[in-house]
Amino acid sequence: MSNYETQHPKTDSLLNTNILGNLLFWIQTMIRKGCCLTKSCFKSLALARFYSSNKTVIGPSDPTKKICKLMMSCPKLGLAAVLDQSGVRISQDVVEKVLARFENAGMLAHQFFEWAGKQRDYEHSVRAYHTIIESMAKIRQYQIMWDLVNIMGSKGMLNIETFCIIMRRYARCQKVEEAVYAFNVMEKYKIQPNLAAFNGLLSALCKSKNVRKAQEIFDNMKERFDPDSKTYSILLDGWGRDPNLPKAREIYREMVKVGCEPDIVTYGIMVDILCKGGRVDEAIKIVKEMDSNGRRPTSFIYSVLIHTYGIENRIEDAIDTFFQMEKNGLIPDVAVYNAFIGAFCKVNKLKNVYRVLDEMEYKGVIPNSRTFNIILSNLIEREETDEAYKVFRRMIKICNPDSDTYTLMIKMFCDRDELEGAQKVWRYMKKKQFLPSMHTFCALIDGFCDKADAERACVLMEEMIEKGIRPSRMTFKKLRQLLIKEQREDVLKFLQQKLDLLVKEPLCD
Repeated sequence: MSNYETQHPKTDSLLNTNILGNLLFWIQTMIRKGCCLTKSCFKSLALARFYSSNKTVIGPSDPTKKICKLMMSCPKLGLAAVLDQSGVRISQDVVEKVLARFENAGMLAHQFFEWAGKQRDYEHSVRAYHTIIESMAKIRQYQIMWDLVNIMGSKGMLNIETFCIIMRRYARCQKVEEAVYAFNVMEKYKIQPNLAAFNGLLSALCKSKNVRKAQEIFDNMKERFDPDSKTYSILLDGWGRDPNLPKAREIYREMVKVGCEPDIVTYGIMVDILCKGGRVDEAIKIVKEMDSNGRRPTSFIYSVLIHTYGIENRIEDAIDTFFQMEKNGLIPDVAVYNAFIGAFCKVNKLKNVYRVLDEMEYKGVIPNSRTFNIILSNLIEREETDEAYKVFRRMIKICNPDSDTYTLMIKMFCDRDELEGAQKVWRYMKKKQFLPSMHTFCALIDGFCDKADAERACVLMEEMIEKGIRPSRMTFKKLRQLLIKEQREDVLKFLQQKLDLLVKEPLCD
């Protein structure tokens, strides 16, 4: 902006408005006189409209969309400066939505969070803190994560969920001792651990396949807390994931013995465990037991049975179970239909898959990204890539693709040596303002590396790092080998320096 614009913004705006008004008046006069207007007249009008427009009108009027668009452009001069210049106003709702949209954007999300916290008349909500804490934990920026916890503590904003998020993220990275530390340190922050926190720790460990540690903690602490049906259900699920059916049965018996009556969730977990263990007939007995006890099986239980029959190529049993569910008065939801579609995919009954899709739309059950990912995965595995692209085109008319969808499609085209198709999907993804995940970035970078297109691979790698997303170890290694082969150690050094600034932790696998 010039000094004149800074000192006389209103005068400048009026001047531009007068220019437009005078030009319009002149054109109308010319038309009334019957004069023929040249292209230059319309060009002048277009220019006048451009200069008379207020800069704040350009771009999305919704502040959330406007911020997302600015962040997607990945400004190299610094996000804070660009956001300051945009004049966008924020609220807690806007910040929460932006952070949720960029939860996988790592340091880019943190830059926005820091900028938002400095705005006048604004204070971060607990939800905003929780989202950014999870984002930092995802990229293993644990020091920043704990700094945020300390800030929340100084403002009296900490709660049980804060520490449950940290426990989950540590456990997912197999940092078991750190997850336990997060539980034990709660009292230091004046948060008294309760049964919800205890269940949160056990759940984090069980879902990360550390059920033995969870069981050890349960045995040592069950006197301190009073376990409920949820506690036992968490352990049941953990032993099911292990898988260890005898231990799961032991937990179930203990649950009943201490007077914790199994609820509908517990029954669902037991059915799931038995099905995964190949004991479908025993799972059916539990379903019948539920019926006799007046507990109607849920759609989740039916989806598990249908999915299992599909895996075992028992398509007729899957169909019978689906109709039995409808007969019992349960309306199939999208999870049940997904299991049904998966069963048909397993036996290569593509026509039946499309019939189920049509039935879903007829009955008002909207297919989700998972629905189409099941179909796409099956088609790609069978190398029916043209059909897969048709399904993708159908999908985008019904629901939004997710990260898995874009990764599947880009990898499919790269494997077929059709990089133009992969780039077409990438451009569509960018048009939808969808932030690529690490896997999506790596799929296209791998494709460029396989074609020895180091320039495009490097551009993507730089964009990825600038968005705060770490590449996989294998992808960075592949690009490194290509750059060394082409004697571009200078570029490699540049990328390595940018990566070192991003994170101190080693690359993900």
